[in-house]
Amino acid sequence: MLKKMLGLLLILGLLGAGSAWLVYSAHRPTHLPLVVVIPPNQGVRDIAHTLAAADAIHSEIGFALMAKASGQANQLKAGTYRFESPLSMWAVMQKMARGEVWVNEATLTIQEGLTFRQFRAALNRHPDLRHDTQALSDAEILQLLGAPFTQAEGWFFPDTYAFRRGSSDVDVLRLAFNKMQKELLSAWETRMADTPLTEPYQALILASIIEKETGHAEDRAQVAAVFTNRLKIGMRLQTDPTVIYGAGDSYRGNLTRRHLQTDTPYNTYTRAGLPPTPIALPGRAALAAALHPAESKALYFVAKGGGRSQFSESLDEHNRAVRKYILGKAE
Repeated sequence: MLKKMLGLLLILGLLGAGSAWLVYSAHRPTHLPLVVVIPPNQGVRDIAHTLAAADAIHSEIGFALMAKASGQANQLKAGTYRFESPLSMWAVMQKMARGEVWVNEATLTIQEGLTFRQFRAALNRHPDLRHDTQALSDAEILQLLGAPFTQAEGWFFPDTYAFRRGSSDVDVLRLAFNKMQKELLSAWETRMADTPLTEPYQALILASIIEKETGHAEDRAQVAAVFTNRLKIGMRLQTDPTVIYGAGDSYRGNLTRRHLQTDTPYNTYTRAGLPPTPIALPGRAALAAALHPAESKALYFVAKGGGRSQFSESLDEHNRAVRKYILGKAE
């Protein structure tokens, strides 16, 4: 242990006196108690990112360096951790190294791309939650959370949330709502200078479309580029997931020509620009793609199997791809 401490002190000395304050001073999160879920098989950088995103530590980089310098980077244990009071980064690391996980817990996982309606249904089904919002409207839930708007779609971050058994569903909603605020603003601060998006809410809307249109993670930035390029030149987005969302209960698994031709605020075949609200709950990767699309001139894409897409810069090129991958007609 002495060697670990000496190594840590050496790192702190190299980084400057301010680093010692980061390590040993108590961090005071915005909300307590704080619950953080650390998935299995995470490296120290991933763990540090999760802790920082949850507002459990001062510095993502500082925590990772401290863990490596002290020799405990590979001793941090997965699980759900509950923080009842402010702790220093050193204390957080020791808690995780000892594996002091929260035992009286339950979890709820919300997948990227679900709608808020589906999120609420999952809350209502969970046996370990108290269903205090079941009879409330979306607008009433937002009012309960102190949100300054009335449309709930998109404003709740998809993730795994831990809570004490018997907790109110309001607690989970608040965790997801607060995390989306943090993730969205963090992504917005790093946006590309030439983005056509003018406010964070537009990024949230575009990210939700990217989330629904991406069949393979490697295509996400390219999908984002297509929509970004279309927005820049005033070209309609023409994306099926927005039409489906706008169709509501009239959509029963088969998108028809009538759906595409029926004008709604969400029909991006009949209306230019972004729809009025998000259409789903986007994750971190979709938010990043919306604000950092690939460097591409592509304006079209079509599914080519295996969850992947074929991207094209011209309509002629796109039509050839459609004939090949959709109609099965080789050139």
